[in-house]
Amino acid sequence: MRPSVRGVLLDHEERLVLFRRTVPGRARYWSVPGGHVEPEDDSLEDTLHRELLEELGATVSDVTFLVTVSYPWQGEVKTQHVFGCRLVSMDPELRHGPEFEDPSRGLYEVERVPLRRTEISARNLVPEAVAGYLSANITDLPRLIG
Repeated sequence: MRPSVRGVLLDHEERLVLFRRTVPGRARYWSVPGGHVEPEDDSLEDTLHRELLEELGATVSDVTFLVTVSYPWQGEVKTQHVFGCRLVSMDPELRHGPEFEDPSRGLYEVERVPLRRTEISARNLVPEAVAGYLSANITDLPRLIG
């Protein structure tokens, strides 16, 4: 299974940028933006920049590795490399990729939430391993990211 990256993205008001996902036949959930490493990506950080541009039309700074999490998924082990970063700009017109071209994938709505543990616990944030890391480290994130 290909590894993935996730971007714990903070805006200029110290809010966390999340996706609120509405997928047909599934309960609503939230996720941290990111995606799979592709063969043409030179590094995990390159994957992060590519995915954030595709999914959010975002450019970021202060990219900082935070943690790698692994968990069982569909009979295999999924590995996600989680980075913290600061939002520089975001232009929804630049969003592209299969997430936005295939209606069966549902909605990817951008939501900015205050950086508080209660905001994480109030949402069905997936994967659980990333949600657990965020909940445990929420007060330290601004310092860890820079």
